[in-house]
Amino acid sequence: MGFLTRNVAEALGFAELGSNVLISDRASFYGTKHIKIASNVRIDDFCVLSAGERGIEIGSYVHIAVGALLIGAGKITLSDFSGISSKVSIYSSSDDYTGEALTNPTVPSKFTKVNHDDVFLGKHVIIGSGSVILPGVKLEEGVAVGALSLIHKDCHAFGIYAGNPAKRIKERKKDLLHLEQQLLADITE
Repeated sequence: MGFLTRNVAEALGFAELGSNVLISDRASFYGTKHIKIASNVRIDDFCVLSAGERGIEIGSYVHIAVGALLIGAGKITLSDFSGISSKVSIYSSSDDYTGEALTNPTVPSKFTKVNHDDVFLGKHVIIGSGSVILPGVKLEEGVAVGALSLIHKDCHAFGIYAGNPAKRIKERKKDLLHLEQQLLADITE
């Protein structure tokens, strides 16, 4: 895997680009003027980040693994220390599937009914491979989502969720909060 040089990454026109950012030369970006990337971030091969006007905001110490998709007109926020596994799809826009409107971006908007709503991932949220996150969902701090899960409702702090649709199956340990403090202390020394 090759990563973009700093100059090439800056030339893409991101709204913000922190330090120590590794972006695969095989990732694709649309609407970069609406994408903010903090520091210590890695975006792997074949990821697609397509930001609408509300944008995509990526915190520090975030990893977006191979083949992840972040797309939509609503704002997508990945807070510090969050992780997106391979083939995760996060949508902040979705067509209406009821049949009351036409679907897909080739149809003029007056014939469609698209739902746009923000998606928020709190600190230390981790999403397992192949999971789908739908518009309007908030995953609070420390949420862990099992592989191949469908998230269509909010997930509450330090819960482990899995399934289709996902349900809270157990509690997640909070040891990582202490480890975060140790990491941040080491950096300031």
